[in-house]
Amino acid sequence: MHTFFYDETEHSRVINYKTVTADNFYDNFIASIVGWTDESDAEIRNSYILFENKYAERKTKGELKSTTMKSKDFRNGFASFSNNTIGFYSDLLSQFENVTIYFSVFSKIEYVINQLFADYKNSALVDFDLAKYTVIKAINIYKPVNVIESIYTSPRSFVDELKMFLSQQIERDRQNTSLKESEIQAFENVLILLDEVKPIENLNWYYYPAFDGFCRLLQEININEYTLVLDREGDNQNTLKAACSVGLTNVSEEVSDNEIGIRMADMLSGFISKLMQALRNALIDKTCNEQIKKKVLPKEWFRLNSKQLNLYKRLYRILCEKNKHWYSIYSGIYSDDLVMFISLLQYMNTFESVECIQKNYDMHPEYLNSAFCENLSNRFSIVHNKLPMEFVNNDSESFCNQRGATVHKNSLLNLALPLKEGKNIYHVLSVGIDNKGTVLITIKEKEGNKCYRLPNAYADWAVLLIDMANRGMNLLPENVLFTVHGEDYFVDIL
Repeated sequence: MHTFFYDETEHSRVINYKTVTADNFYDNFIASIVGWTDESDAEIRNSYILFENKYAERKTKGELKSTTMKSKDFRNGFASFSNNTIGFYSDLLSQFENVTIYFSVFSKIEYVINQLFADYKNSALVDFDLAKYTVIKAINIYKPVNVIESIYTSPRSFVDELKMFLSQQIERDRQNTSLKESEIQAFENVLILLDEVKPIENLNWYYYPAFDGFCRLLQEININEYTLVLDREGDNQNTLKAACSVGLTNVSEEVSDNEIGIRMADMLSGFISKLMQALRNALIDKTCNEQIKKKVLPKEWFRLNSKQLNLYKRLYRILCEKNKHWYSIYSGIYSDDLVMFISLLQYMNTFESVECIQKNYDMHPEYLNSAFCENLSNRFSIVHNKLPMEFVNNDSESFCNQRGATVHKNSLLNLALPLKEGKNIYHVLSVGIDNKGTVLITIKEKEGNKCYRLPNAYADWAVLLIDMANRGMNLLPENVLFTVHGEDYFVDIL
């Protein structure tokens, strides 16, 4: 039996023009769920009580909450932490070493844009997910006042304002085409599609995406017996209703001062959010200079001592290594901040000591920027490259891909490709990635072509093949050798 606890941060109860243009507005809504088994319950609770008592001076109204975390402390990431601050966050992260963690990151602007494109679906000719990604990113990066204002004050003029902004930005981007070539092309493609978009009639806040990802995680790790406790929010119970709407059961509410697990989820959400916001703020060009130029992370982020570096490595281990399931981290179409957050942790984790960082201190902003670009490009490829589909019927939960194999919309219903220890040879007809990021592969078999799931370890290989196919270099169909050695996965096209 598992017990899970939910809380969130950066939750705008209402998304309107005033909300989006506020100085303290952050686009990402971050939710965390933490949980453990009944056998671990007493140990985890006792440990967290000791942690809270140790830092009693940080409590507000008798409760240790994420409001104790100050944005100024994260100005240069962990490099701006004092010794006392490092001790606090190190003790905090130690509470999650033996805890199952899930967190989701969703753009608030994406909630709005999804409603703009609600009546439009992907087809073989038009990729509306890609169009949505482009629009969401443009609004987040450039914050065009007229476009944002029109969403809320004059929805019917939104498309015209967006067209005008994109056209003007294309002209500005032409000042540096080597840096902005991809953006120019993306904006030009969106301009073609915008003639068909209908205005928003009304805006609603959807709570369910965060729970959708958690529901998938439970299926992935085969947990059937569980309870989920939410932070009590009031009479409307919108969060509770959202959890139930995606199929979660045994869901209840409790006040945070009565439940340690909710407070732990709150602290985890706050910690992730503060670091992500600091990273985003450090990469925004806040000058009024109209010149198009590259923005990299300031060198001060890399002026680390051993304790600060170890804190990065510990956070990486907890979020990315110990909780390595595919759905441990969940996001929407636009997830640039999340990708850069994970990239930062991955980069810091590569250093064995601060001496290794100091060897090329001046170059780290450029090196990390390259990692950002590569990972964002891979994520963009996943958004852009999805399996073409033909629906079996209008209300079917499955479809046929171009190779005639049946593919389930719920990725978890597609069987995992049988891979035994050692060498496995299959005749692969095609490889693709669905809109949830799951790698799917179509195999030729005697009984007919079949679609399987591949381990996430093959995601980079799949993205590479898709990208090559888009450039006219098709390497499939072909026999493919999948080799498994423990937790290591290898692949060779024969």
